[in-house]
Amino acid sequence: MPELMTRPPCSPIDTVTDILHGVPVPDPYRWLEDQDSPRTRAWIEEQTHYARAYLDFIPGRRSIRQRIHEFLAVETYDSVLPSRARYIFRKRLPGQEQPCICMREGSNGEDQILINPVDRGTGNYTAIKPLKASLDGRLLLYEVKQGGERSGNFELFDIESRKKLPDALPHGYLRGFAFAPDCKSFYYVHEGLEPERHFPRAAYHHVLGTSSRDDREVFSAEDDEKLRLSLTSDGQRLGFVVSRFLDKTYTDFYVKPFANTSLPQAILTRATYVFVPLLLNNRIFAITDLAAPNLRIVEAHFKANAEPRFVDVVPARDLRIQRYLVAGEYLAVSYVCGTHTEVLVYDLQGKRIGELEVQENETVRLLNGSEDSEDILFEAESFAEPTRIFRYLPSSGRRVLWASKASPFDAEACASKQVCYRSKDGTKIPMFLFGQKDVLESGSHPAIMTSYGGFGVPMTPQFSVFVAFLVERGCLFALPNIRGGSEFGHEWHEAAKRRNRQTAYDDFLAAAEWLVENGRTIPEKFAIFGGSNSGLLVGAALTQRPGLFRAVLCMVPMLDMLRYHLFDNAHTWKEEFGTAEDCEDFAVLAKYSPYHRVRDGVAYPAVMLVSGDADRNCNPLHARKMTARLQTANVSEHPILIAYNKLRGHSPVLPLTERIDALTDRMAFLCDQLGISV
Repeated sequence: MPELMTRPPCSPIDTVTDILHGVPVPDPYRWLEDQDSPRTRAWIEEQTHYARAYLDFIPGRRSIRQRIHEFLAVETYDSVLPSRARYIFRKRLPGQEQPCICMREGSNGEDQILINPVDRGTGNYTAIKPLKASLDGRLLLYEVKQGGERSGNFELFDIESRKKLPDALPHGYLRGFAFAPDCKSFYYVHEGLEPERHFPRAAYHHVLGTSSRDDREVFSAEDDEKLRLSLTSDGQRLGFVVSRFLDKTYTDFYVKPFANTSLPQAILTRATYVFVPLLLNNRIFAITDLAAPNLRIVEAHFKANAEPRFVDVVPARDLRIQRYLVAGEYLAVSYVCGTHTEVLVYDLQGKRIGELEVQENETVRLLNGSEDSEDILFEAESFAEPTRIFRYLPSSGRRVLWASKASPFDAEACASKQVCYRSKDGTKIPMFLFGQKDVLESGSHPAIMTSYGGFGVPMTPQFSVFVAFLVERGCLFALPNIRGGSEFGHEWHEAAKRRNRQTAYDDFLAAAEWLVENGRTIPEKFAIFGGSNSGLLVGAALTQRPGLFRAVLCMVPMLDMLRYHLFDNAHTWKEEFGTAEDCEDFAVLAKYSPYHRVRDGVAYPAVMLVSGDADRNCNPLHARKMTARLQTANVSEHPILIAYNKLRGHSPVLPLTERIDALTDRMAFLCDQLGISV
């Protein structure tokens, strides 16, 4: 292990104490919330120097980087949009820093480059992504990002002339976009970040070739920071969805014909249930949880001044709907069935037509469909096989490979299996184990584990370069299907939602205990990792059972759960977590909030936190404050580091070289801490 400075950089304590529901809550590092202050910038610089003094001198780092390069510097495809007989998509050739937007005429045509981000001359951190094609297939809306920001700029491209149009939307968030039927104008909802272009809660109409100053407002919602307006459309109508994030989420829905100058008609007002509409050929489809906790797909029939009537197209099942899409006259619906995927195909009247074949231990994700083609596009992957893109043809029942990603990983040398264990309350939890065949069967080995445990997100087999690299070196990978996901329907999510959140952490810790008690690993060879909500998960596990793990990799997390809702748009997660503004929520959050759970004088495992300035989902203040708190409290010799990048955000769009370097850091950290030979 390389030598570290004797002590991490000093993080001065400057305590601010809040009184929440009569309880004093000290916050020693409130000052690190101010991202742009000279004090915080100096702290970041010192922490980066401290981390690099360790990470750059880990033995075997060069060979680690070479192998990561072999994994990542391969041809990739993603973001496929079918448009008439064309396919528009992103493609990155081996070694390219960022993917280009490309087009394929027909399913077997040659890949043609439409837009190359290099041509912009703005550097390797510029990423582009196709978003929407016009009804005639001539125009393309695409997004331009700098680094990992969630916001972006939005531009138009004429596919026939291969020219960028002057019409564009500036830096901000695009909440909805629709080309007009004649493709000579478009409608949009845009939340600008520039003060002079800040249109937060209104929809506008823009005629191509005119100044944006002449854009006409077509719909407006009241001015409220806890309100979000979005837009949907078909070839005849515009639909406006108003979401209010108050004590609960309330939804309004309005419809307006393109050619009609009358006011939009209210279809739904102050609905307290999920209602996500899809306009389709003079019909209104929607996915809803009304009388259907696992969701159902309905057609909405409405009359003026009356509540809409919902008619089932795809009724609710014991399995939770994950996604659906329309392709031609077909409707594809994906479900999670325990820990595997199921995809059923219906006609637009709800008659079941067929079922997409899904292989064992394969995860399928529906991508996109087009009203003028029956092609159903989907991705498939497993623990051992990276993502491949397929076309499914309902008329023939065949799945046809459209594009695949090369991988140097030896899938034949590995296998997976499922085991079950009991959580703290006695509930039976399934868990995937994956590794080389001899490692999988028996013995104690270095182990890595992750899960998610929130928002109803299921954990099913997926390919990860992170996991593949460590499995090649004899690690056992564990993926418990903890509560908070939706593997077993709505109740599985509800069991660890809001004031029940500790249930997810209990499930995760019980999985770790099972691996140790059954002789599959030991704490000195055991690491956990996770990002976003999973970063919160491993942060909770770290602070509740620090002696159970040797290393923790905590990426773009939320960790101060008493203040998370005060930043960016995190207040929209109130129903998932609750907030400290509510007395009962506060009592629960205060018990598990990782930042507040850190205790002085505890021997913590090695911890690497990952974040960056551009993250506006899980604000980087969480990682900064947690790093300072852990470094001050820790009495072990294990390093507490933060890997921080000014351009890193929540979106995985950093250039190839940056991604290789970042993953090299993470693999070197874990190999060093777990004693894995490289």
